[in-house]
Parts: sequence; structure tokens; C-alpha cells
Amino acid sequence: MPKPKNSKKSTSSSSTANVGFEATLWQAADKLRSNMDASEYKHVVLGLIFLKYISDSFEELFGLLTQGAGEYAGADPEDPDEYRAKGVFWVPKEARWGFLQGNARQATIGKLVDDAMVAIERDNPRLKGVLPKDYARPALDKHRLGELIDLVSTIGLGDKENRSKDVLGRVYEYFLTQFASAEGKNGGQFYTPSCIVRLLVEMLAPYKGRIYDPCCGSGGMFVQSEKFVEAHGGKIGDIAIYGQESNATTRRLAIMNLAIRGIEADIGPEHADTFRRDVHPDLKADFVIANPPFNDSDWFRKDDDIRWKYGVPPKGNANFAWVQHFIHHLREGGMAGFVLANGSMSSNQSGEGDIRKALIENDLVDCMVALPGQLFYSTQIPVCLWFIAKNKNIDDKRGFRDRRKHTLFVDARKMGTLVDRVHRELTDDDLYTITNTYHTWRSEEPVLGKVEGDSNTYSDIAGFCKSATTEEIASHGYVLTPGRYVGAEAIEDDGEPFDEKMKRLVTQLNEQFAESAKLEQAIKANLKGLGYEG
Repeated sequence: MPKPKNSKKSTSSSSTANVGFEATLWQAADKLRSNMDASEYKHVVLGLIFLKYISDSFEELFGLLTQGAGEYAGADPEDPDEYRAKGVFWVPKEARWGFLQGNARQATIGKLVDDAMVAIERDNPRLKGVLPKDYARPALDKHRLGELIDLVSTIGLGDKENRSKDVLGRVYEYFLTQFASAEGKNGGQFYTPSCIVRLLVEMLAPYKGRIYDPCCGSGGMFVQSEKFVEAHGGKIGDIAIYGQESNATTRRLAIMNLAIRGIEADIGPEHADTFRRDVHPDLKADFVIANPPFNDSDWFRKDDDIRWKYGVPPKGNANFAWVQHFIHHLREGGMAGFVLANGSMSSNQSGEGDIRKALIENDLVDCMVALPGQLFYSTQIPVCLWFIAKNKNIDDKRGFRDRRKHTLFVDARKMGTLVDRVHRELTDDDLYTITNTYHTWRSEEPVLGKVEGDSNTYSDIAGFCKSATTEEIASHGYVLTPGRYVGAEAIEDDGEPFDEKMKRLVTQLNEQFAESAKLEQAIKANLKGLGYEG
């Protein structure tokens, strides 16, 4: 397997396991959870972090307006329009963090927080129906709530390199990760591991255009897309974000996650099932990035749906319904990257094989990546990444090579590092190796930049990657499992002649047999001395 030689360009730190104060904050917050379920406590904590972000952003502009220097001369710091003009949420006095922190030890703090959430929604229509408003409920210990407010108050304090709201964004993202882990299987409904999100985004390289996720969870794909653009010198205004989410609670998390990053997005007027009601029916996206539910058997199907261009997906599994939905929303020349269960690469049940064949024959499958297991909080099953290119023949001036009737296969199952007993993460080096292989295969110049010593020339690597023709894929029954194409990893020749190696190994084996016999006799003698006969 290829190994990168030097440090790589990356859009974030190497591992969510390697963090500083975020982990300390999480441990402190988790101690305050008491007997509350993680799924319930999640909204308590994330709602407060969001409230702190809203207030900090407001206070930053409030200070400038109060000083009245330069462009702020003569401005009224209590005029809501001053804040809306700068894209900052207006925060009324009863919702400002200083007021809440000053009353954190009062028995009425739960009601005060609820009132603050109501006031913010009232004065900011974009947040209507989004914020949690059940802090006054009896089940929530008000003393612990006060302690939690004091804890959240420490976020951003004393941080001289980053603005408070940037730090709050990092904390929000880290807490999403931890809650997904704490919730286990249910955590996968709102959170995709950051290393997988990064891999999808860095493979697609969405510099400019419309980005769409029809099952957007808590919005991680959008956050990472903006990080990618920023990290590679692009302009945030060059991308437009569209999404949809069927779970109302998860949709609220997404809106808060995007707002805390200052990201504008259209995720529809309300939560909705993508197959029952497509909230962006006319959208043609440049990029689709998604992690749909795996092997969903409880989904709505309309047999004459316009989206089923390559075959009607089975009622018992929505995998190929999602694939065709993604393709339906791609513009000509657009690209999609998404996660699916491994069965999607080889299943022939209920017509799935015919749909996959049609996708391949129409030259839509650009790249397949097999991932290791244990990457998800919701399941231990291994998954794969699909990359779809709609009309590879279109020249969009990105310097792409002609890869018509070819598909790249990458077997990354041996990659990743265990960060605890049951969870694995792809490292920066892993992400670079996979991504650079893909971009070198597709482009004259790798999108992430060239590392000294790396070549711009793609070549197959046994056991890791293979560029296969459509004819080769057809000869394998249109199965897309990378392991079937990349072959076995080459074994390095140590230069020792076979006869000599066999003699040496047999001699070592005989020596080990003899040592084993001595140990057996010694153990029997010890047992005999203890009165046990063997």
C-alpha cells in the first residue's frame, strides 16, 4: 500500500481523538448529565452552546456599534437592523449570555433560558421552530443546568488566536461527535464520522457551484465543504448549499450547526421525506455529497417516479433509489460522492444487479472505494464510497484526463487507526493517499497539491488501486467490489533463494519443536512435584 512521504495539505486536524480543551469540556459536561439519556441531554448542551455563539457574535458587533468609529459612526447599538445588515442575529436583552450567566444559580434559570430561546426565534425568523425550549421541565436539574451554563461560559475565554465564535464552532462539532458515540446506533441518524465526510469532500473538491445533500443529518457535509473552499483559497460565496432532512429534530441540529458557522443554506421550509416530497424538485446540482440510511427497507416508493431512469428499485431496499435520486439532481458534468453499504456493490436481488449494470453501461461510475469496518457509530459493518460522474465527456476546464469507459477501484480496507476499542478513524495520511490517487488518475495536477517526490502519473498498485475498463467490469458480472480488481498486494522479494529459505525455515521449525518438548517436560515435572500426575 502506498505511503505518503511528507506532511499533507489538509482541511482539519488529523484526528478527533487528538483535541485539547474540547475533550476537557466534554468530560465536565458529561459529568453534569446525571441520569439523563445522551439523546435528550444532547439538545440541552448544544442549545446552550448555540445560545452562547449567538450572544458572542452579537456582543462583538455591539461593541463596535457602541464605539461608533469609522463606518459605525452614529449607529444605534440597540437597532436590530444594524445587526441584520451584517448577517448577525439580533439578540434581545433577556436572551444575552451575560444576563443568563448572571442568573445561572437562580431556581428560575430553566424558564429564563426557555424565554431567551423564544425571544431569539421571535426576532430572527430564520430560527423559528429551531431552538430547544424545554429547559424548565422538572426532569432537568436546575442546579446542574446552572453549572452547565458556567461551563459553557468558559468557551472562547482567553483564546487569543481565534475569535470566540470560531472556538464555539469547534466545540459544537466535537460535541456532535461525542453525542453520536454516546448514542451508539441512534447516533448515526444525525452524524457521519468526520474522516468520511472529509474524504468525500476532498475527493469531489467542490470549489464552486451548487452542493446538495438530500439526507443532510446535522449538516456536516456542508460544514466540511466550506472548510475545503477556505483551506484551498476559494471564496465561500462561490458555493450555494441545498439540503433536506426527514427527521425534524435532526433538521434543527443542522440549522444550528450551519448558523454557528455563519453558513447560508436552503434546507427546505420543513422536514420532509425525500422520496415522498422532494423539496428541491428542480435543482440541478454541481455536487451531491450524502450518507443515506443503509439498506433502508421502510421507505416510500412510487413505481412511475421520474427518478427511476435506470430501473425501479426494490421496495425492500432503498440503496438504488438513493443512487438514482442523486443522479437525477446532478447537472450534466456534475459529480456525486456518497456512502452505501457494501452489498450495493454486488447484490443481484430484486433487480439491483440490473440497475447497477445500467449505471455502469451508461458510464456513470467514476470511482469505488472500499473502506475498513468500525468507522461508524451506528454500525460496525464495512461500507463503501461511490463516486458518480454525469457525462465524463464534458470539458469543464479542470484539466481532466479522458476517463470515459473507465472506473477507478481503491481498496482501503487495511487503512485507518483504532482510536478506542470499537472505533476506527482514517488518518490524514490515509485521506491524502486515497484522495491523491483519485485526483492523479482523473487530472493532470492533483487537486490537493503535489508533495515532493510524488508523481503526477497514475499507475495501478497491486492490492490498492486499479483502473478498470467497462469491459473488464462486465467480465466480472458488473460487480463493483474493489478487491476483485486490485488483486493481492505484491510481496517484496528479499533476494533469498527459495531452497535456502526452506532449509532455514525447516531448521527453525525443528528447533521450536525441540524447545516445545523441553517446556512440556518441565511443566509435567512441576505438576508432579505438586502431587499431580500427568
